[in-house]
Amino acid sequence: VASDCSPRATELMARNVASNGVGGLVTPRLADARMLMYQSKAEREPFDVIDLDPYGSPAPFLDAAVQAVSEGGLLCVTCTDMAVMAGNSAETCYSKYGAVSLKGKFCHEMALRIILHSLDLRANCYQRFVVPLLSVSADFYVRVFVRVFTGQAKVKASASKQALVFHCVGCGSHHLQRLGRATSHGSGFPPSRFKYSAATGPPVGPTCEFCQQRHQVGGPIWAEPLHDPAFVEGVLAALERSPGRFSTEPRMRGMLSVIAEELSDVPLYYTLDGLSSTVRSNTPSLLQLRSALLHAGFRVSLSHACRNAVKTDAPPAALWDIMRCWGFGGPPTPPNPLTPPFPPPARLQASFALHEDANPSSRKRGLKRFPENPEAFWGPKARAKPGGGIAPSLQEKRERLQNKRTQRPDGAGLKQFPCKRFKEGTCPQGEQCCYSHEP
Repeated sequence: VASDCSPRATELMARNVASNGVGGLVTPRLADARMLMYQSKAEREPFDVIDLDPYGSPAPFLDAAVQAVSEGGLLCVTCTDMAVMAGNSAETCYSKYGAVSLKGKFCHEMALRIILHSLDLRANCYQRFVVPLLSVSADFYVRVFVRVFTGQAKVKASASKQALVFHCVGCGSHHLQRLGRATSHGSGFPPSRFKYSAATGPPVGPTCEFCQQRHQVGGPIWAEPLHDPAFVEGVLAALERSPGRFSTEPRMRGMLSVIAEELSDVPLYYTLDGLSSTVRSNTPSLLQLRSALLHAGFRVSLSHACRNAVKTDAPPAALWDIMRCWGFGGPPTPPNPLTPPFPPPARLQASFALHEDANPSSRKRGLKRFPENPEAFWGPKARAKPGGGIAPSLQEKRERLQNKRTQRPDGAGLKQFPCKRFKEGTCPQGEQCCYSHEP
């Protein structure tokens, strides 16, 4: 069933169905997707697969979707409102998904965990729960694939799968605080009985122990694994069995390979540039930092959500010790008054010699792990209008602001205010200083 509330879209669906000769497989429907799913629930004819891909947020459709999917069925959800989920509008994110987003280096993975939390929360209202198969952050959107099951006993464990995030605004350290706790009872493996209770915390003090700055609190987010390793390996095996079937096969193989290498039990990540800027040093290479963590006895992996991300089970104290060893052992840099200074001594002496496992398999094979944008101005376009095209005012604004910094033959329309050097008294233009120094 292909449903849309736009008559024009439904007409195009019917034409496409006829052109491809799939009338026995696809049924176009002019209907509100929510009412269609609620009707399926009422008639006890659930869908085996539901794919939600609206323009913007899928939040209005989640409640109906978790009810209308069959037992163990597949629910696919796409979110293109990344500005909301990545921390630009934390209050809007809470109103849509029931979680506060944070503007940190890990914002793309946090967006994945926010939508999984929202799905599980809505499913719990109907004694159902979700099991993630694959969660992908790509281009300008996030997409998750989950299976939905029913079970009152399993729903009780949902609180222990969610966590709050304490994020330091100074150094970027993050800590997770689970909302619930599940304690096993009884003999056998896996345990036959569990006791559920409230978690204890918080994991941090009033200020950060490393830079004495305050913490931001975000979440709740999904704190369990994002992917099912067996499912990811199955998809990779299917690609190997059918070479050339998909035009995006190199990208699919590269991204799935990075996902298969990710640490499943380590939520969120750090970035190379974020770590080095905090200790005011040059940036170590990816292999150097991975080698130092491996030599120290910790696990480390990449993240498909960010090119220069580092996921590790090392506690923040050990990670900052390694960065101190790198920063004070490398070339000196001038102090930055905007960044809290770190004490020079390190309790852990790091070794940056190349470790045999530092280079991941996907990198050795030269897979297309983080593809570039296919064209200029790649990204989400304006919302479709009933008559086609975009509003005249929006088109005029685009033409006015297009390349405003590079195409200025006469300097017209530029802001007229002094530059930074004028405020310091060192601008060679003197009293004639303005935004642009070009003739």
